[in-house]
Amino acid sequence: RGALARQLTHVMAGEDALEGGSRTVPVIGFTGTGGAGKSSLTDELLRRFLLDFPELKLAVLAIDPTHKRSGGALLGDRLRFNSAGDDRIFFRSLAASAGDETIAAVRRGVDLLRHAGAGLILVETTGIGQGDTEITEMADVPIYVMTREFGAGTQLEKINMLDYAQLVVINKFEDKQSEDALMAVRRQVRRNRAIPGDVPDAALPVYGTAAGHFNDAGVDRFYLDLLALLRDRCGTTLRSALPDPGPIAFSSERSSPIIPFARHTYLQDIVKSVREYKANTRKLSAHADRLQAFQVVEAEVPSDSLSAKRREIEQAFGTPGQALLAEWTRLQGAYSGTTFTYTVRHREHALPLATKSLSGTAIRKVELPATDRWGEIIRFLRQENVPGAFPFTAGVFPFRRADEDPKRQFAGEGGPERTNRRFHFLCQGDKFHRLSTAFDSVTLYGEDPHERPDIFGKVGESGVSIATLDDMKTLYAGFNLTDPNTSVSITINGPAPVILAMFFNTAIDQRMERWKSEHGTEEIPPETAAEIRKVTLHGLRGTVQADILKEDQAQNTCIFSIEFALRMMGDVQAFLIEHDMRNYYSVSVSGYHIAEAGANPVTQLAFTLANGFTLVEYYLSRGMAIDEVAPNLSFFFSSGLDPEYSVIGRVARRIWAIALQNCYGAAERNCKLKLHVQTSGRSLHLKEMKFNDIRTTLQALTALTDNCNSLHTNAFDEALTTPTEESVRLAMAIQLIITKEFGLYLNENPLQGSYFIEQLTDDVEEAVLEEFLNLGARGGVLRAMETQYQRFRIQEQSLLYETRKHSGELPVIGVNTYLREGEPEAVAAPGVSRATEGEKWDRIERLRAFQARHAEASGPALERLRQQVRRGGNLFEVLMDAVRVASLGQITAVLYEMGGRYRRSM
Repeated sequence: RGALARQLTHVMAGEDALEGGSRTVPVIGFTGTGGAGKSSLTDELLRRFLLDFPELKLAVLAIDPTHKRSGGALLGDRLRFNSAGDDRIFFRSLAASAGDETIAAVRRGVDLLRHAGAGLILVETTGIGQGDTEITEMADVPIYVMTREFGAGTQLEKINMLDYAQLVVINKFEDKQSEDALMAVRRQVRRNRAIPGDVPDAALPVYGTAAGHFNDAGVDRFYLDLLALLRDRCGTTLRSALPDPGPIAFSSERSSPIIPFARHTYLQDIVKSVREYKANTRKLSAHADRLQAFQVVEAEVPSDSLSAKRREIEQAFGTPGQALLAEWTRLQGAYSGTTFTYTVRHREHALPLATKSLSGTAIRKVELPATDRWGEIIRFLRQENVPGAFPFTAGVFPFRRADEDPKRQFAGEGGPERTNRRFHFLCQGDKFHRLSTAFDSVTLYGEDPHERPDIFGKVGESGVSIATLDDMKTLYAGFNLTDPNTSVSITINGPAPVILAMFFNTAIDQRMERWKSEHGTEEIPPETAAEIRKVTLHGLRGTVQADILKEDQAQNTCIFSIEFALRMMGDVQAFLIEHDMRNYYSVSVSGYHIAEAGANPVTQLAFTLANGFTLVEYYLSRGMAIDEVAPNLSFFFSSGLDPEYSVIGRVARRIWAIALQNCYGAAERNCKLKLHVQTSGRSLHLKEMKFNDIRTTLQALTALTDNCNSLHTNAFDEALTTPTEESVRLAMAIQLIITKEFGLYLNENPLQGSYFIEQLTDDVEEAVLEEFLNLGARGGVLRAMETQYQRFRIQEQSLLYETRKHSGELPVIGVNTYLREGEPEAVAAPGVSRATEGEKWDRIERLRAFQARHAEASGPALERLRQQVRRGGNLFEVLMDAVRVASLGQITAVLYEMGGRYRRSM
């Protein structure tokens, strides 16, 4: 290949001449307007050729525009060719020259590639204007690719390729305007080529494709017709094994399966609902104040006219208002005694309502507003309410758990054995095991450990290396995963369904092994095994991150296309519903990484909630019910030092609750937004690293007083390395000192009643709703992602932060102000040692031993996975079996092969 590449350079420059004739090999040429998706469409065709014809060798010549000023070729689109890495493809980019020079160079290059054994050659040109037809002189089968954006219908008269292209493709076929464009282009092609009127539109060589979508039916139809054209015009014998779908209706509905068109205004609907709720609150509050005033006056000065006016106001106040006043009376009674009784899952719980400080002051757990004004009471109940009561502004549970601290133990480094030891260290003496797992970048990208240098260097670095079910069992050895006191958070996104299948199987096998040990046998009756599996899945507690939306927007570890990743997330959710897994969160909708990428707290909150609503819309479009979906969603935010972080949970809970109840009809118990918080990693600095603990303390205090449901506090030395055991102990002490020693924490609604906090809550809420409208105006979250709107917003805010920090306008103590003079910077001692070379080789050897042990079974299991992808069935059901015999990398490769790979944008 290297020699061919060098010779191609010489030949295309006209320096070498080929001798002798060459084989007849068809050349397919793609041309079209810039931004029409030629690269994506070509890549999708390449993938289908590779699947259909394992022995076929393909060559691609991709002509890129040359920048006039610099003279360099712009090769960014080449990143979008996922198939180019296959050994059966020879791929070459080349810069465009003057028209005749490019044509001559391509012809010489094509001739050499024919000599070199290519069975099919594809040529892609730069984006062209209306009159260009160069591709017809380079290719046997010229194809014109365009979008619906061609302007007025008269512009079609100017497109010469509508006369010369063998096939015309309208790509990005994703809305009703694309359907209109299809009709217009068909009419133009019919006129240009004088095609009789009795030839149906479906027989015209004009196609609607959405190459950016997973396994698009329009691309399938185009591919099959292209093969037929190659047979007719070029004498090839290529016949596809894909089932022929027959004539398909090129409908934009087919190309937009994620969010149905009827639901594209979901964010605007949510804004309207929240604002109407607030307006109704103001109206009810005003009626309440007037009604109370009339009753007071009427008692002092009886009057028929006053009585009539009072009855009129009572009617406007209505049953909802009266019910709220009755609820207030009930709450006063419930919170006035010494104990509070509430019911959870049909069990009554009684908790003391007050405790005494060392000074003897009675500190009540929950304080109610000290008011007798009805309007203020109505406003409190509808906008704030007590913890555990709709709209859950103050928290989703009546009281914090008294038997457990809201802490998550985060670890991951080296192999599973080392991380397992760290987990046991972190959980020493704890009744509750709340584990959170960090994975190395090799695992995050769905790869297996390998001696390849770009992989080998990252194995076990900054996270644990997991490639097989055996690794997963080692990682959690010694922890009873089915114990209600054990909960495991899995921090992974792209390959999340594969890793989750390993985790579920680990829990099932643990229980199976215990049953064998208890009964002294190695055989488990099939019906018993099925019951163990059912009970295990039903009782599992934990979270998998799996949020592919924030990956595309902020964190960049996408490996599967957004559509394919969402499909697998939906498959996981369907599996959880089928097995009644109400204690497991199928996705942690993550704002933390959006904040870490640079977003301010308002943008973090807005984008995260919008992502959550997008997942709800997708799951509902698959036929799931809101009350089946909502209990399996959790959220994950950062806690920083900006003032808005003090109310981020309050705003999130209120918007989520109102929207789920009023827009989606969820039961009140399923409107609770469960929230994990991590202190800001972005705020950790190398300079004066011990100051980081001060920042973390304030961030933890902010999160805890906002009633987060769980919290991870960062260690001060994470700015440099994986934290040491001592720094982790300090980080945990921060959280424990707040929850055990800090007096304000004895009260569970300390933020309520603050004028500043309540105004800030309203301001942040309104800013979030405005961002929803911005996203909605761009077609919703997914459409906005296509233009990288979210990414650009995050980058702008990150630049603002860094600029102000660098200038000193934003003071950062010990970093740009209050600096030491004349002393060297303090550097912490190294943390946990990096993965050694021996550990890395051990990971590779264990992987290969697993693969060798299951070599006979892995092939059929992976083939079943391929067939399930083709059928469109639930992939997670098959993954549960596949992970028993196949490694992470083997499974990822199959999913790539079947079309699921992420196509990266520049």
